[in-house]
Amino acid sequence: MPVSLGQLAVRFGCELRGNPDTNIERVASLGNADARSISFLGNPRYRQQLAETQAAAVILDAASAAHCPVAALVCANPFATYARIADVLYPAPTAPPGVHATAVVAESARIDASAHVGPLCVIGERAIIGARAVIGAQCVIQDEVQIGADTRLVARVTLCRGVQIGPRCLFHPGCVIGADGFGFAPEARKWVKVPQIGSVRVGSDVEIGANTTVDRGAIEDTVLEEGVKLDNQIQIGHNVRIGAHTAIAACTGISGSTTIGARCMIAGMVAMGGHLDICDDVTILGTSMISHSITAPGVYSSGIPFEDARTWRRLVGHFKRLGQYADRLKKLERRAAEDLPEQDEEDD
Repeated sequence: MPVSLGQLAVRFGCELRGNPDTNIERVASLGNADARSISFLGNPRYRQQLAETQAAAVILDAASAAHCPVAALVCANPFATYARIADVLYPAPTAPPGVHATAVVAESARIDASAHVGPLCVIGERAIIGARAVIGAQCVIQDEVQIGADTRLVARVTLCRGVQIGPRCLFHPGCVIGADGFGFAPEARKWVKVPQIGSVRVGSDVEIGANTTVDRGAIEDTVLEEGVKLDNQIQIGHNVRIGAHTAIAACTGISGSTTIGARCMIAGMVAMGGHLDICDDVTILGTSMISHSITAPGVYSSGIPFEDARTWRRLVGHFKRLGQYADRLKKLERRAAEDLPEQDEEDD
């Protein structure tokens, strides 16, 4: 449904430079926008596209507004404002309240009358589903799971026994919350399974991507605090605790009993060892391997930037010979130390 620039400016606290009656129907990139579209400029490197845009309006900051050839919504954080406006123009699909005829629901389950349970879902004993929650097709909600108000499970989400989910969460297809953690005790060259008797507690406004897995705790619970954002295909081990508003990108693995602080940003394919403590406000760059705790906020990396294949093979050859280089250097240092007294005597 179209919305005017004047309405958007008032709703999101922007300075409007242009006609408030201009209607917006969709969002688009600077290069592909038309007279019914709104775009945004969040990175100065795209200023050339700004000069040529055909958008009805652009969301940008005050420093870029002077270069905008069309109407502008001026704000401090263009990307965040764009996200809120896109949410207005593309609202999440609504689901009618009620339980689909093909769903299997235990008699002791409590489902709010305003909630939606889709086709082929399974709802276990004593499960609780809150107001306006949406349980998409083929989801499995095991015994004693609790789901807060306005939480949405898109499809094929599995919440295992006793998992607790806060309000306004969004779980994408295929994610599994509360499966057993990887716990085994070695004995006589065999493995004895350790019962995973904890659960998983997820705070409010958490989003979990497709095919991401969060293991239940071995004794105490695995915890995701409010506002945590997890990308697709992430593995969170048992008894991990992730602080509020931390974001983790795809294909990262967090080993068991690691604690990650608040407001951290962890890039893709990071491998994190177990029993570590990562303090608040840490940024870890992609493909890093974290083997020790981090106690000071900052930006950390252990990944090696790519090179062309010929250069990389040469570098690998040097890496393999580092031990030899170190031995040769030590020998040279010893010889130099032995020669120094003789040189001093000659000088005398």
